[in-house]
Amino acid sequence: MVRRQFRFTEAAVPMNAANLCPSFRAVAEEVDRLTADIDTDCSFENRAKFAELTEATRSLVARQLGIEGDEIALVRNTSEANNIVNNGLQLEPGDEVVLWDENHPTNNVAWEVRAARFGLQVRKVHTPATPEDPEQLVDAFVSALGPRTRVLALTHLSNLSGVLLPIAELVAAAHARGIYVHVDGAQAWGALALDLRALGVDSFSASAHKWFMGPKEVGLLYVAQRNIGRIWPSIVAPGWGDDLDADPVGARKFESMGQRDDAALAALGLAAALHDEIGPARVEARIRHLAQTLKAGIVDLGLEVSTPMSPALSHGVCITAVPEGRARELSSRLYQEHGIAGAPTGGLRLCPTIYNTEAHIERAIAGVKALLA
Repeated sequence: MVRRQFRFTEAAVPMNAANLCPSFRAVAEEVDRLTADIDTDCSFENRAKFAELTEATRSLVARQLGIEGDEIALVRNTSEANNIVNNGLQLEPGDEVVLWDENHPTNNVAWEVRAARFGLQVRKVHTPATPEDPEQLVDAFVSALGPRTRVLALTHLSNLSGVLLPIAELVAAAHARGIYVHVDGAQAWGALALDLRALGVDSFSASAHKWFMGPKEVGLLYVAQRNIGRIWPSIVAPGWGDDLDADPVGARKFESMGQRDDAALAALGLAAALHDEIGPARVEARIRHLAQTLKAGIVDLGLEVSTPMSPALSHGVCITAVPEGRARELSSRLYQEHGIAGAPTGGLRLCPTIYNTEAHIERAIAGVKALLA
């Protein structure tokens, strides 16, 4: 039933949710319908309804994440959200930012750029490719925190290795030292049943076009209420207000960007409703099952999976080790010869989600066997 909610054909099966997912069929149709509505009548009077639709979207997403609507900015993607935090936090020369070396460039290189501009110090943490337990990961980061550390910027789940970080434990350790924690959740939103309040993060970023299977060019930035006043917006446009003292109400100040795709913002609410209908916990369990089945099948071929086998240390990202220099070729052949769309990231990366079936997993394993075993 879930498979039928997507437009892709069996000739080209997407298994690269870490990069881009097809939207739910109903979400794509809603974007088309609302875009046509605007094109038919782009008057202020007709478009007035989109303010209410956007707020309904905000409320649905906030409830799923265990937070308040005023703590969410609906931005364009994870990259933008990461950079809002990067550019907006007040830091002084000599302050230190600790990063995971597996962060996305917008949560890694972007900090190095700011450090070069403003005299900050950057320290990168390397973790084992196949950690033994969550405590080993916690120890790696805690040992890097020092008296000048002001920010710990992490990735919830690595798209490079598939390692899942113990975020709650890392946040607790950092907060005990007065350190701000920003988490890039691009590989978590829509894949894990999240409670951001329970995790304790100071801010969290994500994109709707990945595991959430929502519209394109919509993302979120969560900033805990206690931190909204600490972060300057990157862009100020109509929607902020008419003067410096205008109050955009909470995290909305981070989404004052001028003209937006109102249809996509509204359709995000439908994607959230569909996740509610299926159930975020069921989505998480299904992805875990598919990924574990995939990893076990590849290991049974006698091949090396470089992603941790333990579901406590990984989730939907599965990376098979391949001979050096062959990842792109093998990924392309898996698509051309077996109809499975993966990625040459860290090896041969396959990321199944709820629109994938058991038959898709079997087909992916058979393809890997034909190419590598």
